[in-house]
Amino acid sequence: MSTKQVVIGIDGGGTHTRVMISDKQGHVLAYLERGSASIYKDKQAAQNVKGAIAEALQQADRTTADIQALVAGIAGYDAPSDLEWITPLTELPGLNCPVLHVNDAVSAHSGALMGKPGIVVIAGTGSIIVGVTEDGQFIRNYDFHHYAVTAARSIAYDAVYEVLAGSYDESDKGLLDSMLAHWRVPSLGELAELAKKGFLEERRARDKQFGDFAPAVTKAAEQGSSAAIRVCERAIGQIKIGIELIAASFASEEVSVTFIGSVANSAYYLESLREKLAQGNNKRYLIVQPQFPPVIGSVLLALKQADSSIDEGAINQLQRWELGKS
Repeated sequence: MSTKQVVIGIDGGGTHTRVMISDKQGHVLAYLERGSASIYKDKQAAQNVKGAIAEALQQADRTTADIQALVAGIAGYDAPSDLEWITPLTELPGLNCPVLHVNDAVSAHSGALMGKPGIVVIAGTGSIIVGVTEDGQFIRNYDFHHYAVTAARSIAYDAVYEVLAGSYDESDKGLLDSMLAHWRVPSLGELAELAKKGFLEERRARDKQFGDFAPAVTKAAEQGSSAAIRVCERAIGQIKIGIELIAASFASEEVSVTFIGSVANSAYYLESLREKLAQGNNKRYLIVQPQFPPVIGSVLLALKQADSSIDEGAINQLQRWELGKS
């Protein structure tokens, strides 16, 4: 057996692609971040991913011939037809190994809960809630045609609409000031004029502009802004519904729940979700910290694809890398 054998894990969720190369004992040989893997966020998605893989291989002193398995978790992979744009992301000359493309939520669940039953809430650049039951069912809130409108851009759009609709008071001064500063306008009247023109014409750029404002919304809610609180509570209520929908399929009375993403892990969201889940309808909910990020979730899935045993030694190696990175 070649000592140069490796697996590749890719996290293509959010605004960045994260590529990790690991040997079969869990030693991380390369890790890097590049542009988005989603064509909905970046027209150069394929170049971003293929370029990142090639650069990571160079960093690890490996070639495509050394790759034993590759798993890519890609945001926007919601139907078989999406493979038309997803498959080319990992088409590399000389690559001859099992290649698995999954939704980025699959990688997130793999890393966060290490394959154990539970629910993962992702709310950051995107929004999805997924669960794996005791008998191995993989359930998404999307399967119910349910969507929690709580991605970063979504709550920012909602906050701006609240303000432009006149739904604000004295408690919202900080939110309004940060909103005007973000869009570089001197008054709400000027912001309204900008809004009537659609803000920015190009959708990707517009969504990014709004997504970048989301931290100001969650911070304002934490500081008592009534408009920001309304926006966040609407979104949090939808997250709770999504969790409860999925939890009904679990056999046990207690279900582990973990949160991933900048919105879900903001101070306001975490506190509110803890309070609401403490009075859940279907189950008791145990809120846990995610064990690994999604890119390591993809590595773990790739190790399984390569028929490698994921023993305590491999887990310890990945934990050491994660601790060293932080």
